[in-house]
This record gives sequence, structure tokens and C-alpha cells, in this order.
Amino acid sequence: MTVTRTTDVGQPVGLHRIAHRCTLPPMTDPIQDSDHTEIVAQVLAATASGYDHLLPALLDIQRRVGFVPPRSIAAIAQHFNLSRADVHGVVTFYQDLRTAPPGRHVVQICQAEACQAVGSRELTTHAERRLGVALGGGDARVTLSAGYCFGNCACGPTVRIGDAVHGRVTAQTFDALIDALPGSSE
Repeated sequence: MTVTRTTDVGQPVGLHRIAHRCTLPPMTDPIQDSDHTEIVAQVLAATASGYDHLLPALLDIQRRVGFVPPRSIAAIAQHFNLSRADVHGVVTFYQDLRTAPPGRHVVQICQAEACQAVGSRELTTHAERRLGVALGGGDARVTLSAGYCFGNCACGPTVRIGDAVHGRVTAQTFDALIDALPGSSE
């Protein structure tokens, strides 16, 4: 006997898809946020509807919008013929995807083993104090998040600010990097 249920769009889904449980926002009309509606719709129109295209589409939406708008989850699910829970699960699983706008500057500190061995935890503590935000949080100015290996293991601890990767970062070099950011005096 096979147990199935239907998705939001009425297609059967196997039991393996309902194992992931998550809290979703209330069901809304697809894409109600008018600022991002057109961008999300453009990405979906240019993307094939197969499940293997979901992650590239989410990354493209985030690249264009800055995050994956939670209100767009229903439209994305409908496009890929998935449940909202399936899409939400992918969005929340991958650390590089976010559901809220990031700060003006995104600062990631590597938390992989090689960087931990040379002081990334201490650097993270310093960064939290210096920026006034906890790891995984932020404000309009800066988002501080964990990264896991930037391919710079021999030069840890490693910090990525935007797209720039910096190696052998100390508390002092971290402060200098932050001071050099546009708008850092605000």
C-alpha cells in the first residue's frame, strides 16, 4: 500500500515528501509583495518546472531580490508542482538562502574545522561585539552569518564580505575591514 497526499496544486506526492515538517506562513495568493512580484515571475517564466531546477531558481531570485520573499513561496511551489512545505524546506535548509533582506553588507565568518583550529570562534565573538549583532542576525547596516569553507583553508580564519574573501583575519584586520566599508561611520 502506498500512502500519498496531494500538494497545494492537487498533484499526488509520495510519503517521502511529507517527512519534513515545518511552520509555514498562512496560505496567501501567490506573490502578494508587489515590489518583487515581477522579478519572481520573470525568474519562474524563464525556468523549467522540473524539481531539479528549484535550487537554481531560488538562487536566481535571491541574486536579483536579495532574498527569497516568503510571500513568493506559494507561487514557486505552484510553478514546480511542489507543496509549499517542500519549497520552504529547501529555502531554510541551504545556509546561503535567506527569507529576509540582508544588511547593506553581508559578513560571513568561516566556521569550518580548519578555520576553527586557527581562531574563527574567537574572531566570531569579536565580530559580534564589534558589529553589535549576533551570528545569524543583523540590521539594516550589516548581516553577520556563518560560512562553511570558502576554499581558503590554509589561510584561516577566513572572512567573506560581499564577494571578497579575506584570509588570516585577526581582530585587528577585521576591524580594519569593517572600517573600510562604505557607510561604516554611520
